Amino acid sequence: MSAAEKIELKPVGFVKTKAVGKEVRDKGNVSKIVFREDLAEALNGVEDFSHLFVIFWMHEISEEERRTMKVRPRGRSDMPLLGAFATRTPHRPNPIGLTLVELLEVEGNVLTVRGLDAFDGTPVLDIKPFDYLDVAEGARVPEWWMKLEKEKPGKRGISK
Repeated sequence: MSAAEKIELKPVGFVKTKAVGKEVRDKGNVSKIVFREDLAEALNGVEDFSHLFVIFWMHEISEEERRTMKVRPRGRSDMPLLGAFATRTPHRPNPIGLTLVELLEVEGNVLTVRGLDAFDGTPVLDIKPFDYLDVAEGARVPEWWMKLEKEKPGKRGISK
């Protein structure tokens, strides 16, 4: 493997949560991200943001699951068979997670957040503050996505 093909990452911290199994999907869950002590000063100013993107390594995805190239959204048989990159499946060649969370508190090297869908012990690769530039006006999504969105509890549906 050439140097250009190899990427080395070190976690900046780890997730601490009591949520297990499918509970991690609950957007109301409160978790902590414990950063390495040597990176604590890199958190200066993050408390001024209400939301952050958390980029993490889905460490519980097996090598076999990483070879999955096609899936049905949410594993549902009524959904189309799609390439993994066209979905939010954790089963992908590089199991990198990305979640927008609400920042509740910063205490030293520990962030308390709401809405992180990661397991206890998940390595965090980076965080980035939410920016209004992250919103895409006129974004387009497929019909199957619209169907899933309309089925979410408390949703009234999305208009086209």
